[in-house]
Order: sequence, then C-alpha cells, then structure tokens
Amino acid sequence: MVRKSILFTFFMLLNISSLLAQQVWSDHSRLLPDKLRGVPTAILIIHAPTPVYPEPNTDTIDYPGKYIWKHQTTVSSKQDLTVIEAGSYIWVGDKGWIANIHMDNAGFAQRFKCPGGILKKGWSYTFFKNWRYGDVIYAGDALWFVFAKDKRGKLYKGIAVVETEGILKTKNN
Repeated sequence: MVRKSILFTFFMLLNISSLLAQQVWSDHSRLLPDKLRGVPTAILIIHAPTPVYPEPNTDTIDYPGKYIWKHQTTVSSKQDLTVIEAGSYIWVGDKGWIANIHMDNAGFAQRFKCPGGILKKGWSYTFFKNWRYGDVIYAGDALWFVFAKDKRGKLYKGIAVVETEGILKTKNN
C-alpha cells in the first residue's frame, strides 16, 4: 500500500511539473518564458562565478545535500527602481523552463541586502550565498529575473543565466 502511495505521489508531481512548464513557457519557439517577454530591460544581473562547479558540502553540515554549488548574484540599475518580484526558472530537459524560486519585494530586500527592495541608481545589491545543494551531482541552468517599476509605474526587467555544471570542482575549473 505504501509503495502504491509513493508511486501515485510521484506521478502526480510529474503531472504538476508538466502543467507548470506549459504555464510558464508556452511558446517553445521562443527562448524566454512567457512572463519575461515584452518587458524592457533596465536591470543588470551578474552571477559569479559562472559556470559553477559542485564541491563536497563541508560548509553547511546541517543543510541537506552532500554537494554544494557556490555562487553569488548581484543586481544593479542605472535608475531608481522598486523591485516587485524576483526569482528564477530552471531548465529541465525536454520540458524547458520550470518556475523555481520566487521572491516578493520583502524577500528580495532580505536576500539581496537591499533596503525596501529599492534599487538605487549606481548601487549594487548581492545575494552572497545563492547556493544550490544536492545529494546527486547534475548539471543544470537557471534563468534569474528581477521585475521592478520606476516612479511613474513603468515596468522593467533584468535577466541572467547561471550555468551549474555536473562535474566536481577541480583546480582547472
């Protein structure tokens, strides 16, 4: 009975992830998920390093995952903007972009050390430990985004891909 419940749950999650993929990225002839198209770009997002290689997780023993992909994400703007939403999509094989992390203004302000979630002209805000954890080493890409509005209410975006690799970190990478 437990085995059937586990299988049922697995297949339900698989179906839900397929529905989410269709909702966020309906036009597979286009690179970006639906939500990110048609919005002017005015926000710079930089991931460092990229690509990111996994290493054994010895830093965060209490956090799940034998491996860790360490990187940081920095956001800046050439004008004052108020963040309304930020997050990421992950690329999943033939499904394409799947919604992953989602932050509102307060979540962005906290993670990026950005008071009030307001991007000030010429300032940079960094999520220093934007790390991925896992018990299995696998490669994957994440598309990060930030939506923000100016004082007149005009919406802008920023996007950037971070590559996470599927081979252990060495001195050569």
